[in-house]
Amino acid sequence: MQELVQLLKDKAGLTDEQAIKSIMAMKEFLQGKVPPMFSGVVNKFFADMPKEDDFMH
Repeated sequence: MQELVQLLKDKAGLTDEQAIKSIMAMKEFLQGKVPPMFSGVVNKFFADMPKEDDFMH
């Protein structure tokens, strides 16, 4: 997931905090779009996502 954070930082010019919040928004969006039986797949994909607190100093 750090690779996605870095991609958002490089391509969109986001800060660490902004990138994490963007990924969290994507996760929430996907959770609302997939059938409930696939929510575990979404959770597993985002399982190693850094926590927002990791970047808030």
